[in-house]
Amino acid sequence: MPCLIPSRTPLTPEQVARGFDYLLALQTGGGAAVAGQAEAHPELTFVLLRLAEDVIWPVTAIDGESADPCADSFALDEVGCVLLSALRDWARDSPTTAVSGIARSIIRFVENVIPDPDHHGDTHATLETMRDERLALGHAMHSAPGGHH
Repeated sequence: MPCLIPSRTPLTPEQVARGFDYLLALQTGGGAAVAGQAEAHPELTFVLLRLAEDVIWPVTAIDGESADPCADSFALDEVGCVLLSALRDWARDSPTTAVSGIARSIIRFVENVIPDPDHHGDTHATLETMRDERLALGHAMHSAPGGHH
């Protein structure tokens, strides 16, 4: 059974910035660099879960345009569904502890699955590129006529 990510309004630019600030601080400085942020920003769990969906789903999902899906395609799709389902359950059951776990899952996914745009093996640069892309989308969606402000 396919795992569907419902269409939804993109995160606001402020939410994107907050989520990626957390990811980049954790990736660079570890847990001490982000201590207390989950408590200070209760929506951080939601933001990181949405970022996880935006990062994981496009890479793992079988798209309708795939000319030749194979067994590996379906396995990857299911792995993405299982990972997102587990992250959603964690966020629902323990929002405060989920923040760090979801963030570490995103970082690990980016390190091991997302190609580095500069081919330098720099996860920080990849996360910054992803942040910039999502900030541009957030600005476009939230400043367009009929968009959310």
